[in-house]
Amino acid sequence: MEKMLLSGLGTALVTPFKDGKLDLESFRKLVRRQVEAGADFLVPLGSTGETPCLEDDEKMAVAIAAKELAGNLPVVVGVGTNSLTATIRNIRMMEPCGVDAFLVVVPYYNKPTQEGMYQYFKAVAESTSKPVVLYNVPGRTGSNMTAETTLRLSEVPNIIAIKEASGNMEQIGEIIHEAPEGFAVLSGNDSDTREIIEDGGHGLISVASNIAPEVVAEMVHDLICHENMAARKIEAELLPLFKACFVESNPIPVKGGLSVMGLCRNELRLPLTPATESTLALMKDTIEKLDIHD
Repeated sequence: MEKMLLSGLGTALVTPFKDGKLDLESFRKLVRRQVEAGADFLVPLGSTGETPCLEDDEKMAVAIAAKELAGNLPVVVGVGTNSLTATIRNIRMMEPCGVDAFLVVVPYYNKPTQEGMYQYFKAVAESTSKPVVLYNVPGRTGSNMTAETTLRLSEVPNIIAIKEASGNMEQIGEIIHEAPEGFAVLSGNDSDTREIIEDGGHGLISVASNIAPEVVAEMVHDLICHENMAARKIEAELLPLFKACFVESNPIPVKGGLSVMGLCRNELRLPLTPATESTLALMKDTIEKLDIHD
């Protein structure tokens, strides 16, 4: 099997709601906006997409809509849970939707050992012929997957990449420099992107690009092309947005920002609550200063 190489900008898409129901019309507009802005791949149904609060039929509708509108862009869909059986069930459910790869988070709440993580991800990868992207985000899962475990998993044929959101640059650098050719290391934090790509990483799975896809794509592409001075200038302009997107739990601020732009409602599902007035004001000010339009 020829490995897919993920690189560039992937947007971790929000899931819009309207009066408590999935707002597919707004979701389709958001996908079209990403494609037109120069995103390189799409990532629906991650934590930014409030996936734990979606029903199975909603997950399938989101995946199908993303794939229909993505054109030639890969669609990497989140399927990870803290149960091997449930994760494989999600994979079986998503395979007929035509998605290109699966994003699988380190199991949360269970707090597995490193050997447990290895065996889990290996079993997930063996359950499908499609590519698998690892996702390490200790701030949400309660467990960090070490560089050693990631490097062991990088030898599994259809495990093609990791979204690294640990913020541990020493760990991420070790993965970048020791992983086999064809294994991509993607920043999972907008603010870590420059350092990771300058060290040899391959791209970014972004929250902020929901708001500013063209500008974030330009920064990522400049970094990949070693136009570092240009990228640093854009990064300096984007840093207030990167920070604003996390003043409340993701995706509260980014949905608030999109609502300010008229692209979706400031509506989330419990236990997440809508952006506060102060967050909306911050997002509005940040977006206006960046001169971002829908």
